[in-house]
Amino acid sequence: MTESTAGSTSGGPTRHLELERKYDVPDEAVSPSFEGLAAVARVETLPVQSLDAVYFDTADHALAARRVTLRRRSGGPDAGWHLKLPPGPGAHADARTEVRAPLGAGGATAGPPEELLDVIRAIVRDRPLMPVARIATTRGTAVLRGTDGTALAEFCDDRVRAHTIDPVDGSTGTEENWREWELELTDPDTDDPSGLLTRLGNRLADAGARPAGHGSKLARVLGAAVPQRPAPPRDPVHRAVAGQIERLLEWDRGVRADADDAVHQMRVATRQIRSLLQASEDAFGLTDDAWILGELRELAAVLGVARDAEVLAARYHHALEALPPHLVRGPIRDRLVGGARRRYEAGLRRSVSAMRSERYFRLLDALDALVVAQPPAPDSAAGHPPASISSSYRRVRNATKTAKEAAETNRDDALHRIRKAAKRLRYVAAATGDTEVAERSKVIQSLLGDHQDSVVSRAHLMQQAETAHAAGEDTFTYGLLFQQEADLARVCREQLDGALKTLRRSVRRARRH
Repeated sequence: MTESTAGSTSGGPTRHLELERKYDVPDEAVSPSFEGLAAVARVETLPVQSLDAVYFDTADHALAARRVTLRRRSGGPDAGWHLKLPPGPGAHADARTEVRAPLGAGGATAGPPEELLDVIRAIVRDRPLMPVARIATTRGTAVLRGTDGTALAEFCDDRVRAHTIDPVDGSTGTEENWREWELELTDPDTDDPSGLLTRLGNRLADAGARPAGHGSKLARVLGAAVPQRPAPPRDPVHRAVAGQIERLLEWDRGVRADADDAVHQMRVATRQIRSLLQASEDAFGLTDDAWILGELRELAAVLGVARDAEVLAARYHHALEALPPHLVRGPIRDRLVGGARRRYEAGLRRSVSAMRSERYFRLLDALDALVVAQPPAPDSAAGHPPASISSSYRRVRNATKTAKEAAETNRDDALHRIRKAAKRLRYVAAATGDTEVAERSKVIQSLLGDHQDSVVSRAHLMQQAETAHAAGEDTFTYGLLFQQEADLARVCREQLDGALKTLRRSVRRARRH
């Protein structure tokens, strides 16, 4: 997920993408020289800063365990509340997103501001945050400028004094002292950021520095107090569930920030977790009516309101843009595209509200418990085999048979059940390492996903056309779009038999291996 780096124009939190590397350095080391580097034309030394920061976390250090830091810093040009987040999927390895809020957002003695807490609710949930460390830094800063005078990077020489704070009784630990260096690019979007960081970092290495043994000052001072993340489960389905739970937590932040495609990705992760649990209920100690399955279904449904509206808005926008102007009649853009976007905004607000509830937090607690629980040994003799491609494919085959026997009025629902069965097969195949079956299942899932989108779209077009007609508007374009959707659905149905046959051959090959 790519985090937004845009600042707020309303006095709220701002987001900054940081690209930085930290280095351990002996106390007696001489500051590095950057002379002779083609990229660096001038080094500007800034006044020494005195920084004082109090770090907050839960009693069990839930934030630190996920490489998240939350601090209240005084001193320096960026005094305020700082929330630092690790890189998301696909992000640069040296990247961190920093979300800032002004000091007044929490008051001098108050706790962290709500606007920052909301970003990390999926991690801290409804647990209180308390001071866990205090770190004082005397910082010398040098700005490295290019030939045009533009700031390329900042080199920081930090002398650190730090101690832990017991989150329960407030007692302080033994003070630690150390020195460290930091390189941060001023413009994260610069060409070849890794190369520039490496070239600058080589000068630090020449001066006796080595890559830091900890990702942050807080991680160093907390040390063994930070709980170790559990090792990945050996069972492939358990491992896949654990991975999807991590994706859900990552996209939770995106939904709260209304990041592009975040609702879709969080909903996909939610449904994938549920499909994998259903495919291997006994291995997780679940039954068909398990509370956690119902809660996952409800979460996906809540997210689905915004997601369905998002899909329709994009679908109608592209369809209307593709039509000649003389075929677009009446205020159809506002009814279809504008209306869908308004429903998306309402659905997003409802989703975020649900994600702030105790009910959601308890679901996340239950998912955490599933990951750390030891899976029971497969009990094939009792008729409870582990999730397999064969058992999941049987659902696809049964759904296909039902669809062929279904009446015309029930055809769309029957095809949708094939899609859900194919989706479950895809997730199980991916979890167990059968790439071919997973890819063939994905083809069917995508094909029937397009078909289902057409079903939903046609129903919506009928409803909107009736409303437009009652208002005396021209409904010609509604009929045109309806026919386009019907044609798309027909093409999807025509391609289904071939896709199912290809899947059947892939499953047969998988069974032979």
